[in-house]
Amino acid sequence: MNTSDSGPRILAITLARGGSKSVPRKNIRPLLGKPMIAYTIEEALKSKFITHYVVSTEDKEIADVAKTYGADVPFLRPEELATDTSASKPCLQHATAYMEDQLGRPFDYVVELMATNPLKTVEDIDTALEKLISTGADSVIGVIQIHDQHPLRVKKIVDDKLVDFCLPEPNEARRQDLQPDAFLRNGSIYAMKRDVLMIQDRRYGTENSRPYIFSPERSVNVDSLEDWYLAEMRLKNRQS
Repeated sequence: MNTSDSGPRILAITLARGGSKSVPRKNIRPLLGKPMIAYTIEEALKSKFITHYVVSTEDKEIADVAKTYGADVPFLRPEELATDTSASKPCLQHATAYMEDQLGRPFDYVVELMATNPLKTVEDIDTALEKLISTGADSVIGVIQIHDQHPLRVKKIVDDKLVDFCLPEPNEARRQDLQPDAFLRNGSIYAMKRDVLMIQDRRYGTENSRPYIFSPERSVNVDSLEDWYLAEMRLKNRQS
């Protein structure tokens, strides 16, 4: 991490609630020998841009594991921000306000590093942050290009009939013919100006948001056991 006083002040936050339902205790479930959250912590601590990094959790066991891998866990999240329906944005705002109060000055940027993508690397983190700083964008958001799930191929069912969800699907179109290219937030990195989060009350971006495009081998969003096995397979491929 950047421990000098030069450069912008950047707070990185990983949200790690203890009550995951789809993959119970997934943040600290062993993934190829270490807790899933450890992969994000280790890469964040290598960043040349991040000046402060915290894990926000209400769960003491997760807090202890995060500390073991070098993360700062300066508080346990309030109960009202740790329910099944708690949104990420107020949790990020809480962590930012807490750290600014403790340090006595505001940050310039805030970046959410989601533990649900254990495949991201410090290269992904720092390239996204460099783009945010150099372009003057309000935010940079991690995305992945999608092909077979292109919006032109998405349908809905009305009265037991298949209907185009948005626009008519081109007849006989191959996936490589579908334009424009489509991208999906991959639940990995949300980097933003501090005031975009704290004053504009945004997380998913503004009209001045830019993409950071992840390669498929460094992208997964663990929300099911199938996602877990995919992450495991890709990590094994990386290590081989």
